[in-house]
Amino acid sequence: MSEDDNSGQTEDERRIEDLPGVGEVTAEKLRESGYDNILTIAVASPKDLSEVTGIAEGAAARIIAAARKMADVGKFETGDEILKKRESVLKLTTGSKSLDDLLGGGLETQAITEFFGEFGSGKTQIMHQLAVNCTGPEDQGGFDADALIIDTENTFRPERIKQMALHRGFDPDETLKRIHVARAYNSHHQILLAERAMDEAKKYNIKLLIVDSLTSHFRSEYVGRGSLAERQQLLNKHMHDLLRFSTVYNAVIAVTNQVSARPDIFFGDPTSPIGGNIVGHAATFRIYLRKSKAGKRIARLIDSPSLPEGEAVVQVTEDGVTDI
Repeated sequence: MSEDDNSGQTEDERRIEDLPGVGEVTAEKLRESGYDNILTIAVASPKDLSEVTGIAEGAAARIIAAARKMADVGKFETGDEILKKRESVLKLTTGSKSLDDLLGGGLETQAITEFFGEFGSGKTQIMHQLAVNCTGPEDQGGFDADALIIDTENTFRPERIKQMALHRGFDPDETLKRIHVARAYNSHHQILLAERAMDEAKKYNIKLLIVDSLTSHFRSEYVGRGSLAERQQLLNKHMHDLLRFSTVYNAVIAVTNQVSARPDIFFGDPTSPIGGNIVGHAATFRIYLRKSKAGKRIARLIDSPSLPEGEAVVQVTEDGVTDI
């Protein structure tokens, strides 16, 4: 395929059509579904690719294998090679130095950070603050980039964004223009919006994707043990879609989660995050939030691949999330 024959196409589009078994029609279906470059195809599953293109899973598997070879993924690497790749990981400030320190400098890109806790523990306030911080300059711990929010409980408040932006010295109207919000009305709509995030990332420099909250729709729609397997399967797909977005676009994924009582626990705090092992294994960092006195919140890091467990105390005020 020569340069002259494809002068109207981008490099990624030409490469997609160079894959064996991918003609113009299949390539167009892939792009429309968010698989617009070799890497997104390489990390897809044959089932997902089959559903969006209408081709058999066997053919989809061959396309994925060719994409992995072309993208040079799926091989073993030495530790120093992985360390070098991790130099591209960025850190987003939470607005609190103590919470940033607990997280090793802030929220990492290419990872999912889960904040869970009871009602009023500050989960949504932190999500608002992260969205504001993402739009800020790099020398203030931001990305100078846009943020996406999937709002499942109608908790997004632009007025709150303006308050937080003013406190950090940002133009509130410009900040609001860089935060893109979609309301999810049920679990399937929520999954669809996560898939559509790929389209938004083509139009804007998206470095933060928020889901607030992750499990509320799944929890209300799939009730009882008989529906547990289906719920967990859909939730697993959703989490992997989010993780794929973070990897492809080097973005932060921040999600909030609800808790349920654990009556079998007789000591400590008798709460447990919703979603079980599916969410627990997919989330890279897990932070438990609980209320304290005078607007204080205690954040406890309970799971991380590289950081020790610990706690930080933050304050949620009219100005946003700050240190005491």
